[in-house]
Amino acid sequence: MPAPSGRPRRLHRYRFRGVWQLNAPPAVVYAVLERVESYPRWWPQVREVVGRDEGGGAARFRSFLPYELVVVARETLRDPGAGVLEVAMDGDLAGWARWTVVPGEGGTRAVFEQDVEVRKPALRRWALPGRPLFRINHALMMRAGRRGLAAWLARG
Repeated sequence: MPAPSGRPRRLHRYRFRGVWQLNAPPAVVYAVLERVESYPRWWPQVREVVGRDEGGGAARFRSFLPYELVVVARETLRDPGAGVLEVAMDGDLAGWARWTVVPGEGGTRAVFEQDVEVRKPALRRWALPGRPLFRINHALMMRAGRRGLAAWLARG
């Protein structure tokens, strides 16, 4: 149903951007981020990552709220020189996610960007009243990811 302005509603679309300052060289941070199969070791909300083929796989996530998201990701860009990792996603979320890893104050600045549409039917039904909670849920997941990665890097 179009909004009063004539534009379609974007109740199911989310755009996220986060910046993580990390005390490790960019090359080390990039190397950890490109090994997605290890994410469950340092990121508590990433419950499982299963590789399917070169440049693709599936992941299962769950944060504070009692629902899981399952996505199939396909690598669309891997550029170590520019510090960019990008995937296209399908499944409960459809869209893309990107890491950009660059030198930062005393270490590395890792920028996470994501533009997705929620496809999971139960979450689509709760789009309007649940939106603030979904955003908080994502923020908690990202905070735990930053802390987990920082601890992982500190252990070497």
